[in-house]
Amino acid sequence: MPKYETKDIRNFTLVGHGDSGKTSFAELVMFKSGATARQGKVEDGTSTLDADPEEKSRKISIDLGLTHLTWKGKEVNLLDAPGYPDFAGEAVAGMAASETAVLCVHAASGVLVNTRKMWEQAAKRGLARAILVNKMDAENVDWAKTLGQIQETFGSKCLPVFLPIGQSDSFKGVVSVLDPPAAAPAGTIGDLKSAHDKVVEAVVEVDEKLMEKYLEAGEITTEERDKALPRAIAAGSLVPILCASSRQGAGVEEAMDFLVRCLPNPLEVPPKKGIHPEKKEEIGFDRTPDAPFSAHVVKSTRDHHVGKLSIFRVHSGTLVAETSIFNVRTGKTERIGKLFKLLGREQKAIDKAIPGDIVALTKVEDISVGDTLATVAHPIAYPSIGWPIPMVSAALEPKNRNDEQKLSQAITYLAESDPTLVMSRDKQTGELIANGMSKLHLDISLLRLKARYGVEVNTKQPKIPYKETITLKAEATYRHKKQTGGSGQFAEVHLRAWPLERGSGFEFENAVFGGAISTQYIPSVEKGVRAICEQGVIAGYPVIDIHVEVFDGKEHPVDSKDIAFQIAARECFRELVAKSRPALIEPVVNLEVTIPSEKMGAIAGDINSRRGRIVGMDTNGNLQIVRAQVPLSEVMNYSTELRSITAGEGTYTIEFSHYDQVPARIQELIVQKSKADQASKTHQEE
Repeated sequence: MPKYETKDIRNFTLVGHGDSGKTSFAELVMFKSGATARQGKVEDGTSTLDADPEEKSRKISIDLGLTHLTWKGKEVNLLDAPGYPDFAGEAVAGMAASETAVLCVHAASGVLVNTRKMWEQAAKRGLARAILVNKMDAENVDWAKTLGQIQETFGSKCLPVFLPIGQSDSFKGVVSVLDPPAAAPAGTIGDLKSAHDKVVEAVVEVDEKLMEKYLEAGEITTEERDKALPRAIAAGSLVPILCASSRQGAGVEEAMDFLVRCLPNPLEVPPKKGIHPEKKEEIGFDRTPDAPFSAHVVKSTRDHHVGKLSIFRVHSGTLVAETSIFNVRTGKTERIGKLFKLLGREQKAIDKAIPGDIVALTKVEDISVGDTLATVAHPIAYPSIGWPIPMVSAALEPKNRNDEQKLSQAITYLAESDPTLVMSRDKQTGELIANGMSKLHLDISLLRLKARYGVEVNTKQPKIPYKETITLKAEATYRHKKQTGGSGQFAEVHLRAWPLERGSGFEFENAVFGGAISTQYIPSVEKGVRAICEQGVIAGYPVIDIHVEVFDGKEHPVDSKDIAFQIAARECFRELVAKSRPALIEPVVNLEVTIPSEKMGAIAGDINSRRGRIVGMDTNGNLQIVRAQVPLSEVMNYSTELRSITAGEGTYTIEFSHYDQVPARIQELIVQKSKADQASKTHQEE
């Protein structure tokens, strides 16, 4: 592999809404650069980057694609992110490895939902941004309208650096705004001189001396402009807008020429900072080959042939193949083999990686996405990548009961390659819960579970972890007496209970005086009470927030024994709960919804219909942020409803808040269903 330096590297991620031509653009660039011998196409299933069977059949990107190529003497790591919010985690992984996010916009459709979301993600992460208006040859393209929409949505710093020559069927190519010809080609849409002046004014904003010169002389040299361009883009004072047709190929070479020439290299953006794992203070390393080595793992995949593949971005120092690395999370030193540059799923071995490189290593099992790789002598922990929170859940169970162990291993493998697929075991219900970004995300994950690991599962909506409690203080007495010949069983228990504050759990107290119940049997009483607390009394849910006191009882010198007091305590506790006006309590979540302002009325009404209570609101530009508290049972399918109300433009997060009492009419329905389910289960067992 030819030698190159960090200043020669360009890392950028193609993001944006689905069907904006990101993968087609990347495939054409790979072909034109000589990285591939033929141009892969999404529509006929020959794409190098969309190699997964599900991607080929659905003709959409699901995973982050990564390719390395050389363009005009620059080393380019081009990352192609899926365009649908269902797979937003892949786009986040790509941006975590890049200096620049290139937002692809469909020339006819304009700015859509995921375009906005990806813009916000890039801004949040401090990335430089560029915009590629693709598919200029599509039907019904209106360049002026699309340009206006971009500037209205993302701001006046978004300026075209190329103007199109024609549009739709008449699109022939582009003309440079930076270096315009003496006369605009026939069919050019827009004023070249006005566009040129605006770009130069945006560029000089990043350099005070350059701005003074421009204001005094009215111009700057081409060399001065080109030197300041990457800094202007990195600082956000200029967001260049390019235009092309990845189907025709028109404008693609010009766009790539601009991107490799003018996007910031890894040395032209602020250095990555981390925390010293022991001293807990912020540190950073020089982005030079001889600095201490450090890197951040951004993606992990598994391949039947090469095993686990870990993809990481080098931030400092040099990593040589066939050496050792230190995993800061595990505190272990790992021996590594070869290093690779990736071309889709193809791997090309390299000798070393320098700052700015995005490379991969294989067959090191104990490396996870988000890990920091460094040296023992100079440890550093880079901050969390910040994955989107998965909000859609499904309970899983294997179709074949013998696959239980196999399922556990398979979902571990799936989740390690997709941090937005979160698996957990609900302690109360015992269900295996899969949490994903959407139903589509979960569906594809489960298809992969079957295709890759041979495990089929049934899915259902997770159970709501209701709990039971009491609302009044009460007392009860129960005598257990059994004589079956020989030694019998005898125990009498007197219990008293009262409700506790929410979140207090369960308390048990021995208030027996005078030896009415021997000390040796008190644990048996508690054991019996706790057994019923776990089973539930009115609907089969755990009993919590209750103080139980054993204050009296009787025993027999021969027939009293441990099991007798357990039985007496269980039955006494059942009677006690029945006298204490039992109630179901349900989990309530904090719901935060971000929506376009015009949808505020519809969302407020919807939250109220779900027994929710709005507790606060904020405004962020043209977006409204609504905070509410809503019962979990009312938002189990919220992603579908929110998408319907907001045409896909709303996002939300939920987190557990507290437990609250279920209204009487709803409690009655839950109790009836619980009894019916139990009766059905008993019938099946018989």
